[in-house]
Amino acid sequence: MKKTLPLASAPLPQFASDEAAAEYFASHSVAGVWDQLPAAEPGKLSRTLTKSIQERRLARKAPISIRLDPEQIVAAKRIASAKSVGYQTQLRMWIAEGIRREGKGARLP
Repeated sequence: MKKTLPLASAPLPQFASDEAAAEYFASHSVAGVWDQLPAAEPGKLSRTLTKSIQERRLARKAPISIRLDPEQIVAAKRIASAKSVGYQTQLRMWIAEGIRREGKGARLP
């Protein structure tokens, strides 16, 4: 049976710590006041952290060449656009999914 949480109050109370906020949101639902909540500013990563993320991302991927029919590329771009991701990212996700699926049934050395 699903537990029903009491509704959060609007405006939200001030929290002394992240732990206090987490405790409040774990025990209150914001569903009733969602539209009244202020828009949050997106967090800004430090230049060092941004550079580190980019370096790790590049280091983990190796470029390859693959020949695809133009229709396949157009279809991948259309699907990726609908999902708000890049088409190459979408292709990588499909490849990873296929590897996981095929790997489950295969006996690998």
